[in-house]
Amino acid sequence: MFKLSLFYKVVLIFILPITFTINQSFASDIQSYDKLVEEWPKIFPDGNRNAASPRFFKYLIDQDLTYLEFLNYNTLFCPVSGSLIRPGTRPTFIFINKVASDERVCGYFYQCCWPCICDVMKYAEAKHINLSFKDGLKEITALVIDNPCEKKQFPEEINRNYFCDGNKPNKDKVYEIDDKIVIGILHKPSICNNTKISFVNNHPITGKQCLIRNSTPINELNSGMGDIFIRLAK
Repeated sequence: MFKLSLFYKVVLIFILPITFTINQSFASDIQSYDKLVEEWPKIFPDGNRNAASPRFFKYLIDQDLTYLEFLNYNTLFCPVSGSLIRPGTRPTFIFINKVASDERVCGYFYQCCWPCICDVMKYAEAKHINLSFKDGLKEITALVIDNPCEKKQFPEEINRNYFCDGNKPNKDKVYEIDDKIVIGILHKPSICNNTKISFVNNHPITGKQCLIRNSTPINELNSGMGDIFIRLAK
């Protein structure tokens, strides 16, 4: 009869629980994704989710979620486009300018496509805020944009009613703090150092591709949803 060596027994003891946990987590993410699809008509009554990620964020804030559930849900939509993101999508390590500071915050960003990475790095800011969850008060690093409701030329592709009540953010539909609107969160935030910044600047997307995109005049950009977001956040 075949017998496992002690080494392989030890490996199985450690590997099998990890594999089971990963499979459990992925199954949970699929359920969360399906929930967002199911709730889509409530979140976007007219079906227009163009750059409307703040609606996803406000929807999640209004649910009775634990901190971990909230974090997991925030991996399933793109803060720039408002598009859903399939479970298992790998995030990108980026840095974001901190509100009212010369500092940068580093962390992971879940995106639907690479231009969204460049757009959030240039046009969004990071702000640490405290939120109340089922398991207590927790700090998150929110991605925010300035109040767009005072714009004379609000992007026509976006449902303004999702964002605004006159010239002010509509607090029933978006999460507003200090006249800024939250579009999503930065995952696993950390203090940026030279090593992390160098990594971002030398990455083929966050470095080279974003340098090209973020130095291109907006009227010359032609990459879909990100261009709409830029006109909202700029």
